[in-house]
Amino acid sequence: MSLAIPPAARDAMGRWLLHLSSLDGASPATVKAYGADVTRWLDFLARHWGEGYGIPALIAVPQGDIRAWMASERASGLGSRSLARRLSAVKNFTDWLVERHGGDATVMLSARAPKYRRSLPRPLPEAAAREMMTEVAHHPEEWIAARDQAVVTLLYGCGLRISEALALTGTALPEVLRVTGKGGKERLVPTLPVAREAVAHYVRLCPFDLTTGPTFRGARGGPLNAAIVAKAVAQARARLGLPASATPHAFRHSFATHLLNAGGDLRTIQTLLGHASLSSTQVYTSVDSARLMEVYSRAHPRA
Repeated sequence: MSLAIPPAARDAMGRWLLHLSSLDGASPATVKAYGADVTRWLDFLARHWGEGYGIPALIAVPQGDIRAWMASERASGLGSRSLARRLSAVKNFTDWLVERHGGDATVMLSARAPKYRRSLPRPLPEAAAREMMTEVAHHPEEWIAARDQAVVTLLYGCGLRISEALALTGTALPEVLRVTGKGGKERLVPTLPVAREAVAHYVRLCPFDLTTGPTFRGARGGPLNAAIVAKAVAQARARLGLPASATPHAFRHSFATHLLNAGGDLRTIQTLLGHASLSSTQVYTSVDSARLMEVYSRAHPRA
């Protein structure tokens, strides 16, 4: 049976989460995930130590107890990637505690995360991406077909996340779009004529007043749900015989990969995607290498 997390630890976690949200600009989803991760950590310590603990003990957790926690998480079925994220949250919390209370958290902050193989993005071939932009406009109602095409064109032509595209407002797409991404971070993204034309075509056909509220609407006039876009994309990929990896997010991967293949530099692509770290963008440099090795392996199978 789980013991209660000490009030001091619970209060500290609450203040840390408020700091993440208000000062660091973390998204609500990130704050929620970090809160769940650290709650599990504090709960483990309550069960593992069998007694209440204060902030000093929380900062100076011995290496053996950190290993015991990680082993417990593994035993519950947690994968390496998720455990690495959970450890990152605990380190962030511990570092915040040190800044406010002092102490030596070297053991925790130097704890090594389990290694895991980062999955590579799975972009669409250029021809398939172009076909999808046309094929997705398959709804019997003309304005809905134009809407789905406009959304997908934005995802592929501007590298937007689906949430970013559905958050757009107004009736005209500017030549340079100000996008609010993860963590409330803003970036400027140039828009291609084909994207502006697709949005303008949808706006002309849409039966609802778009002067206020979101640009993209559902069948009854409310905000368009991402699941509706995902369904339209799934139906289009089925008709074209494309793999299940051809999702709305795959258009963002395709935008980055095709831009890189055309000679775009990583720093520019990082800015366009809104990645906080260049390492998040560098994963796209591995895509073509991985594809080349697949072709090589098929052409030169081992005896």
